[in-house]
Amino acid sequence: MRLEMFDPAPISVVVTQGPEHRLAYMNAVYRSTFGDRPLGRTVRDAFPDLAQSGYFDIFDRVFTTGTAEVLTGVPVDLVYPGASHQVTRYFTFSISHATTSDGRHGVLGVIVEVTEQVTAAEHIRVLSEERRRALERYRSLVDAGSQMVWVTGPKGGVTEPSPGWQRVTGQSWEEFRGDGWIDALHPDDRAATVESWQRALDEQMPRWTHTYRLRLTTGGYRHFAVDAAPVRDGDTVVEWIGTCADVERQWQETRREELLARAATATAGIVRLDEMLAALAGVVVPAIADNCVIHLLPHALHRPPGTPLTAERVAAVTRPGLPDLPPHHEEHLRSGSPLARAADGRRPVHAVFPPGEPPPGFCPAGAEPWLPSGANSVVLFPVVVDGTTAALVTASVSGDRPPLGQSEIDLLRTLLERAHTPLSSALEYQRTRQVALALQRSLLTEPPDVPGLGIAVRYRPSTAAAEVGGDWYDSFVLRDGATVLTIGDVAGHDLPAAVTMSQLRNMLRGLTLDRQEPTGTILRRLDVAVQTLSPEFTATCVLARVERPEPGGFQLHYSVAGHPPPLLVGADGTARFLEEGRSPMLGLVPDPACESAVEPLLPGSTLLLYTDGLVERRDEDLTAGLERLRRHASAAVHRPLEAFCDTLLADQLTVDNDDDVAMLALRLPAAR
Repeated sequence: MRLEMFDPAPISVVVTQGPEHRLAYMNAVYRSTFGDRPLGRTVRDAFPDLAQSGYFDIFDRVFTTGTAEVLTGVPVDLVYPGASHQVTRYFTFSISHATTSDGRHGVLGVIVEVTEQVTAAEHIRVLSEERRRALERYRSLVDAGSQMVWVTGPKGGVTEPSPGWQRVTGQSWEEFRGDGWIDALHPDDRAATVESWQRALDEQMPRWTHTYRLRLTTGGYRHFAVDAAPVRDGDTVVEWIGTCADVERQWQETRREELLARAATATAGIVRLDEMLAALAGVVVPAIADNCVIHLLPHALHRPPGTPLTAERVAAVTRPGLPDLPPHHEEHLRSGSPLARAADGRRPVHAVFPPGEPPPGFCPAGAEPWLPSGANSVVLFPVVVDGTTAALVTASVSGDRPPLGQSEIDLLRTLLERAHTPLSSALEYQRTRQVALALQRSLLTEPPDVPGLGIAVRYRPSTAAAEVGGDWYDSFVLRDGATVLTIGDVAGHDLPAAVTMSQLRNMLRGLTLDRQEPTGTILRRLDVAVQTLSPEFTATCVLARVERPEPGGFQLHYSVAGHPPPLLVGADGTARFLEEGRSPMLGLVPDPACESAVEPLLPGSTLLLYTDGLVERRDEDLTAGLERLRRHASAAVHRPLEAFCDTLLADQLTVDNDDDVAMLALRLPAAR
């Protein structure tokens, strides 16, 4: 250790060497405090007036044991530099073992003067009685004023009356004293408040802040912020004193901003109107209400006011511990019912009533339950988007929770107004989806009745996303008696995809009816039309023609443009994919060349055309899905054709099927 490193230190430093503790080093602060003692002398010789104090025994122990010791705020009586007589000053000593740079062992002393702190503490003790008297005067002043102040013992329990508390809560002194104040808190706030208050008492926190709801003499509850601190006598807490301030306005504003932020987060990225409203219901409960039901009005655009209303319940969120309402379903609401009045009037319908006793006619007998049995108030809020009542939000509270009032209505209105832009987009999306679904379903017609042949069709929409896809099938009979089977898939899940699907289907019908050409040639003409009229789209397609060149015999002419291959299952269960007649998908190659193929169809065999949604699964190679379909079809071929199709759908599709599925199956008569 190099001793000169202590020269700039702002505190006193002394170093001794050897068991005699000879002074080896003193910095400037040490000399200015204790005087310039001669180096080389022992500390006992250098400070003879302290020889009997016992302080130097510490040097002996530290040198012998190597264990540091600390003395805090001890008095040292000396004739200090500049003084004419002995005075008492206070210091904190830190004594530790040290080794100097020449390898000699000794003791390092670090000394900090604390005379001012010690004398200040004594001054505080002298003033404690004056402080207590001042505190009593403050309490008297508070009692005469309007502020709510309370005092408890060191372990809790109110010890003095509070006129302010009594004015706000109506509690008498007998009701308030001890832990009686807890009864004035809202039941939902008591457990958290007691836990927080007990923790403050146990840990003797320097300050306790908390917010709770207090029952008012006028009825209802308001939020109050409590701010309390312990009163100490030295290190001992003798009591607690606290104030309560009405913060209802600030709390409502903070709550409003938090709910709006939560609503924005909950609805971010959602495009479907029902999903967006369901997300908002999850924000309303339990922050605003105990229960929130969302009714979607899918036919509101075309419904004259005053006529029966069709509503689809898309969400019903209930606070934990309360009974749930029935699951989602479609409801028919009579004209004049509360829900219909809210929809037609485009303004909220609000009612407050005793728990479980809504006004007569509010919930007609025999109608679907839309209000919880123990409700004490309800708000029916119409969601008006671009002039149309698109949905109804029903919020209610139950039991002894304060009824819904104007502040809750205003908050619901703000919540829905802030969501107007995304709701408008969602409503437009819903309208577009309805048009696309109507267009798509109009094209998925029943197959023709062909003597001697069985034809079955199936269509399953996606369980996710828009439920509008580009899958289609078609079947019709030509003038020469041949039966045409087609199936295809336009890329996309939106209205443009559905429109393109319609165009492709109709063009393919016209081309097939107009010319008696090979199937590959017809698909080539269709491809050229697609690239000319809709260059931004691609599609896959299978075109098949079942002919009967001779009595009792059938053959299949087919072409496959980028589509999963047809599956042919024999009467004996032998199943194989038809891999010939393949060409690229439509809209992909500028100068397409489409192949045709011919396949004999044996008696009792089944031909299956399908879209990729039947065989594709996430995180799985397509070949695995095709092989699974082949096995299932082989096992189910002995069932009637309709049951055969249903079995394949049940076996192949998963719960989270995220693509449309179209199927077209043809079965030949069995051999005689």
